Amino acid sequence: MLPRQRQTAILDKIRQSGGVKVADLVDELEVSDMTIRRDLDVLEQAGRVIKVHGGATAVHHHASYEPGFDAKSTMQRAEKAAIADAALALVQPGTAIGLSAGTTTHTLAHRLVEIPSLTVVTNSVSVADVFHRTGNTDQTVLLTGGRRTPSDALVGPFAVASLRTVHLDQVFLGVHGLDATAGLTTPNILEAETNRALIDSGRRLVVVADHTKWGAVGMSSIARLDEVDTVVTDGHLDESAREILEDRVGELILADVGDPVHDMVGLS
Repeated sequence: MLPRQRQTAILDKIRQSGGVKVADLVDELEVSDMTIRRDLDVLEQAGRVIKVHGGATAVHHHASYEPGFDAKSTMQRAEKAAIADAALALVQPGTAIGLSAGTTTHTLAHRLVEIPSLTVVTNSVSVADVFHRTGNTDQTVLLTGGRRTPSDALVGPFAVASLRTVHLDQVFLGVHGLDATAGLTTPNILEAETNRALIDSGRRLVVVADHTKWGAVGMSSIARLDEVDTVVTDGHLDESAREILEDRVGELILADVGDPVHDMVGLS
């Protein structure tokens, strides 16, 4: 088993039970004590677990906790790259799309710069900057106004007013969390309102989110799962989550990460 696969298994076990013991993981995964401790070190450095004596516990962030853009950029980079590659196949030249703020949509933006005659509406300065730096005059990029959040989103009444005047073919939305009950969520109430306006502007909603977003619940809901046309996530999503998404959303796309040189948390 590759380190990334082993660390994913450890995270899944922690999510299910709230904590794990090193001794139990050694027996279950059939590796050495030192290997498990190294895995837990990697996961703790990425902010995914809290190490305790003899094991590790889940990180319990409150519903309004919002990590910054830079912090999130270091996490699940291989997964986000695979998701972006899969989502790119959904975009046709000459169409108008919306891109929300977020590190996964930011990764997708780097792929989209090669799509000819594309019109992009976004509420992210970082996403808009990706297109600006290419100097591609064949594309049109429109940036909303608004108040900037820790996750680099422009939100609030100015952003909402701008989004209510446009009509898009597809909207690509990054989220804080995906949950069977809460749906798509964010810790920021104003960002939820802005994202709802972005969703309303598009004919089709595509959610791009790696497997660690499943089960996370922010303070404010954006939309129900059954309002989503397509979810693009990675193949590390557990089976129970896959079954729920296949039942609730129009289409589930599982991107194959398939790159053993990257570790599970993307810190290499």
